[in-house]
Amino acid sequence: MIKKKQIRGPVQTTYCLGIIAIALFFLGMSETLTLTYYSNGIYPILSKFLRFIFGNIPFAVGDLFYFLLILIGLWQFFLFLKKGIQHFRKKKPIQRNELFRVCLTFLNIILVSYISFKLLWGLNYSRPLIAKQLNISDEKYDVKSLVLLGNYFVDKVNDLRSKAKPEHKYNLTVLRQKAVTSYQNLALKHSFFYYQHTSVKPVSANWVISKIGIEGYYNPLSGEANVNMQLVPWVLPFVTCHEISHQLGVAREDEANLVAYLVGINSDDLNFQYSVNYNMLRYIIFELRFKSPTDYLALRNRLSPAVLANFKAENEFWSRYNGNMSKYMGAAFDKFLKMNNQKRGIKSYQNIVIWLWNYHKSEITIKSRGVQKTNSPI
Repeated sequence: MIKKKQIRGPVQTTYCLGIIAIALFFLGMSETLTLTYYSNGIYPILSKFLRFIFGNIPFAVGDLFYFLLILIGLWQFFLFLKKGIQHFRKKKPIQRNELFRVCLTFLNIILVSYISFKLLWGLNYSRPLIAKQLNISDEKYDVKSLVLLGNYFVDKVNDLRSKAKPEHKYNLTVLRQKAVTSYQNLALKHSFFYYQHTSVKPVSANWVISKIGIEGYYNPLSGEANVNMQLVPWVLPFVTCHEISHQLGVAREDEANLVAYLVGINSDDLNFQYSVNYNMLRYIIFELRFKSPTDYLALRNRLSPAVLANFKAENEFWSRYNGNMSKYMGAAFDKFLKMNNQKRGIKSYQNIVIWLWNYHKSEITIKSRGVQKTNSPI
């Protein structure tokens, strides 16, 4: 029998954790406070510290942390189940205080997980839009503008494809070095892109990650950016820049795409430039396919055979891992995004098209009139 004194500790722990969780929840309701005290205050210190500690370890430490947490959770569940079976066999009811203590323990685990996620990275979902910080408008476009944007990127991708060698696969060391250099180039124009203490690593289970349909991920527990090195070569530079942006506190996926694009086009490496433009063209084509199938076909016919071959090869890569798992994980990720201030869920990925249009709007408009382009804001 568990006495009341034995559950006093867990109750007090729950109170303390609950207060912290509530405080973090209300902090996340204010973009200004989140940006000032967390995204520009606490988070950069925590993130740099984690990258400094784990960055030089050759394997993904965060994956090991996840594995250990799963084992601990399963072990606790096993002990609880074992105790329940013992009570059942002895035909003894579980004591109310004991059941209460077990419930408190599970509640405390949930609270610790919530607090850890929010402090280590999750509050970045509540910061103001990166596009707003970079003075990029979110003015909506019409189909005519989308077609202009599509043609602009087709011209750029076709041109870069003729100059670059995207089939050349960089190893992770080279990818990391070139991505960091690209961030440093852009940091000279805008301090937001300042990045130090590199921590970019390959995923631990390529087959599983590819089966789920993941190109890369950020691990808040260790501050590591993880890249799926099984991907086709011309996608890897974009994914590397994308995952590094998460380390800088860019939580939303659409905004990480924007940052990766801006970094990539400022790279000295043509393969990086091709990679980010190729990936942006994917989103534009996807959008145009639904909004104007006729214009989509016309745009697709303008792609060079080499670019079309890259799209075909990428589709073939994912078809080898195609299955229901990616659909289930996509649905789960959609719910996760909606829980973290992204009301459109996975559909928010298409926000990148809006920002691309507004970023290049002046240049495209002037170009369509046969005048030389102007300088971009970044």
